[in-house]
Amino acid sequence: MLKTIRILGIDPGSRATGFGIVEQHGFDLNFVVCGVVKSTPTLSMPERLKEIYQGIYAVIGKHEPHHAAIEQVFVAKNPSSAIKLGQVRGVLLLAASQFSLPLQEFSPKAVKQAVVGYGQASKDQMQQAVRALLKLSATPSSDAADALAVAMCCANHLAVSRAADRNK
Repeated sequence: MLKTIRILGIDPGSRATGFGIVEQHGFDLNFVVCGVVKSTPTLSMPERLKEIYQGIYAVIGKHEPHHAAIEQVFVAKNPSSAIKLGQVRGVLLLAASQFSLPLQEFSPKAVKQAVVGYGQASKDQMQQAVRALLKLSATPSSDAADALAVAMCCANHLAVSRAADRNK
């Protein structure tokens, strides 16, 4: 009997962290919710991290996903930006771990390949692919679409893993 699995995808950002939740039943995916946790730019970095943590913690508490997936840090040209992104990822990982969510990490290239079929896809291509694949009536914001794509990538990996386990 196939079980429905709820997957949270996270696209970390110090200004806007995208989140997206899909439900997977076998190879079928259904949209649940998506959005953005924004931090207040005028606050100190510790206060912004607190806002991001509290925002994603609330999303997890409300929607009760079974799995979480997060986009890995890409190599940034600006070391300061890379450090901030690492700090954001830290609070996001903490929030997921406080709910004991199994967590997978995917590179931006792997996410793009899973959703668009091309590892160098543009933001617009990602948004359109997510909208089409999840049959959404409107195009989600770039951050929310990226988060949904991360969740979709995770769903693909989970489905393949379950299929492989059944064939052993």
